Amino acid sequence: MKPKVLILTASGTNRDRDAAVACDLAGGQPEVVHINQLRSGERRLAEYQMLLIPGGFSYGDDLGAGRILATDLLYSLGDELRRFDEAGKPVLGICNGFQALVKAGFLPGPAPKQLATLTTNSSNRFECRWVTLRPNRQSRCVFTQGLDDLIECPVAHGEGRFVPLSQDVLDDLQANGQVAITYVAEDGGPAAYPANPNGSVADIAGICNQRGNIFGLMPHPEDHVYPEQHPLWARGQARRSGLPLFVNGIRYAALL
Repeated sequence: MKPKVLILTASGTNRDRDAAVACDLAGGQPEVVHINQLRSGERRLAEYQMLLIPGGFSYGDDLGAGRILATDLLYSLGDELRRFDEAGKPVLGICNGFQALVKAGFLPGPAPKQLATLTTNSSNRFECRWVTLRPNRQSRCVFTQGLDDLIECPVAHGEGRFVPLSQDVLDDLQANGQVAITYVAEDGGPAAYPANPNGSVADIAGICNQRGNIFGLMPHPEDHVYPEQHPLWARGQARRSGLPLFVNGIRYAALL
């Protein structure tokens, strides 16, 4: 049977349908579920094999990007989400979903306090452009396991600069294989602006937890799952799809 994927939405989420298409193409059975359906008991997180928190501007980012959704994750869904994590089920947070997971402490976690943040881009403006990503083969992240090819997909955010709490936190992330994906130049070399669109420390585009089942990233791989979505497709240069990240997650969920 296809793994059931819960795509969590709240007021302001706007990338849920894109995420559902990506999960369907990857072999999953996605269902878009509003957070109020979980609160009311109409849907139960435990009935799904994978959780995806998509991008957008949840609650208008009124108190900061992903901050109110992070509060929901902690206090409305905290026990369910912790059990989901303890069962080893995969969780993917994209853009606003990544921001919420970080600010709720589930990434890089586990910790009694927030160990990193995603803050205002170094350019001090909203960045909407295509970027190139390198999956880290040394990472324990289940979504990037075995991926060698670069990935190209868009970013669209104003608060995507990943900043760890301290150098010790950064060192631990790198030593533990929790840096799952980084920004690189188009040729695979070191990134500088705009290849690193937000000024993230160590060019970090996405991290995972210590178990490797929770993964968050700022770019939008769900917006490059068809060749026609690539800006150079008409020139015959479509390449480096984001779909393999979803395929890995779905395959892992199918084993649980």
